[in-house]
Amino acid sequence: MIYIVLNFLPIAVAMVAGLLIGVVWLRASHILLPGWGWFALAALSEFWLASILAGALILAPSQAGEWTMALGSAFVIWIGFVLPAVAVTLGVHSMTRGQVISAAMHWLVVMLVQAAILQAWGLAAPPGAPGAG
Repeated sequence: MIYIVLNFLPIAVAMVAGLLIGVVWLRASHILLPGWGWFALAALSEFWLASILAGALILAPSQAGEWTMALGSAFVIWIGFVLPAVAVTLGVHSMTRGQVISAAMHWLVVMLVQAAILQAWGLAAPPGAPGAG
């Protein structure tokens, strides 16, 4: 997990972007923001999500263009892990189809923006990783 330390600043910037998107998304949905405890959990979750994306981008094969791999990796992670978890969890809690779609789209936007930030910033690969110089 040394790549998290090596890339702390771009990961932190991606985390802040995810938090801002979340706040705007909630306000646009006329949902009151929960308390500071929620915000701390959201910050930790956004940081971890950006860290996982950074790891995926560092390890992504270079057969396609860098931006294709960056945004494609975010989309594949979203459709493979986030979408099913959000759909099942919110469906079980009797959320409407619109609420489920809104929550799923929120996470897709967050992941694409975070991947774009990480790609634009540039990531340092740990020694011995593919692409490390």
